[in-house]
Parts: sequence; structure tokens; C-alpha cells
Amino acid sequence: MWEVFKNWIFDIIQFFFSFCQDWGLAIIVVTIIFRLIISPLMHKQTKSSYQMQKVQPLMQEIQTKFADDPTRMQEEMQKLYAEAKFNPLAGCLPMLLQMPIFIALFQVLREMPNYMGSDEGYQFYNLVPNLVMTPSGAFAEGFGTFVPYLILMVIFAGATFLPMILMQMGQKDNPQRNQTLMMAGIMSLFMLWISWSSPAGVLLFWGVSSIIGVCQQQISMRIMKKHDAEKEETIEVKPIEVDVTRKAKKPRPKKKDTSKKHA
Repeated sequence: MWEVFKNWIFDIIQFFFSFCQDWGLAIIVVTIIFRLIISPLMHKQTKSSYQMQKVQPLMQEIQTKFADDPTRMQEEMQKLYAEAKFNPLAGCLPMLLQMPIFIALFQVLREMPNYMGSDEGYQFYNLVPNLVMTPSGAFAEGFGTFVPYLILMVIFAGATFLPMILMQMGQKDNPQRNQTLMMAGIMSLFMLWISWSSPAGVLLFWGVSSIIGVCQQQISMRIMKKHDAEKEETIEVKPIEVDVTRKAKKPRPKKKDTSKKHA
């Protein structure tokens, strides 16, 4: 089954190569199509992260209040998630969908000579001479050959966690902001280590995918912030209803008592 999936990935890339006549451009076209397909899920991911920002103070309050009662804390957290319509797992789904494609593309590019019978010609115009080559292999051939692969490594590592960094930059009052930024930096270094032995085509796919993801995130964030701002500006004031057609009744004057009292 996995071999069938790998062959399917290669056939799609080869199909677009027949139009583009460039393997790198074919990978970029496939990446764009893939990102368009999962764009609704990406919007949900961004919405989930945005909602988490809004409920973060309440979450911290619950954690402080019920620090000695984990069961009650969990119950209150679930209530908060339900009221805010927040799903903590929504942010993981797009990443999980990309991982099989990432692994399949990694193996396809590594085995490209077996598919085509040659290890030459898999280039991205004159920018990246060989998409099958890894940065470690390019470094062994000289710094001049290594430069485009180094750029792909930086894009691969930086763009992966750039959405998380941008999200935290707007939360200056969040006490966990510095920890999150530090974790993003450490994970970026880890991604640099992974990219060292990854084919350049994989770095191109992931880098382009991450850049498109950043653009999608920023667009979604602006839409949601604009929507919230419009909600805050719209204040519904119910007018006082006055019935002007109904005339008020004047009180009738009391009749004087003219009767005489008899002894």
C-alpha cells in the first residue's frame, strides 16, 4: 500500500513536470495544490490558535484555582473549551496530514534514480542544481555548491515555526510567551539537523508549504480580528417604546357633597 502511495506521488510530480519541464517547479505546483486542498483545515487550525489566545487568561485562572484538584480542573477546562468552541487537537490535524506526504516525497526523491534510471537532471532551474542531493552531499562538493542548499535549510527550519512565532509576538502579556519562543528556536535547530540529510526537493516542498501556510494564517487572523472588532463596535441599544397614539385620561373632578346632615 505504501509503495502504491509513493508511486502515486511520483506520478503526480511527473505529470506536472511534463508541462513545466522543471522538477522544482513541478514540486512547487504540487505543493500549492496540496495547500489549497487543506486550506479549510488550516483555517480551523488558525481559528483554534486564535481562540486559545482569547481563553488563555481563563485557563490560567482555572489552573491556579484548582491546582490541588486535578479532576475538577479537567472538568472546568472541558467546560471552558465547550463554551469557547475550542478544540486543542484542531491544530495538529494539518501537520498530521502533511507528514505522510513529507515521508513519501522524501523516499521518492531519495529513490529518484531508481524511478528514472538516472540521478541527473533533477534541478530547479539554475537555482538548485540537483533536487535529489542532500545539503551534506552539496557541502562535500564545496561552499559554492552548498549555498542554495543552505538557503533551503534556513527556509525549511524557519518557516516551519514562523506561524507559532508570529502568533506569540502579539501576546506581550502572555507569561508563557518567552517559553514558547524558546521552544520554537530549539525546534528550528532540530529541523536544521533533519534538513542536513534530507533531499533538496523535500526542503523545497516543505519550505514552500510553510510559507504558504504563514500567508494563510495571517489572512485568517486578520479576518477573525476584523470580525471581533466589528462585534465590539456594534452595540445594540433597544429604543424606548412610547405609545403616542393613546391619550392619557384626565381624572374626573369630584362632585361636591351638597347634602345636609340631619341631626
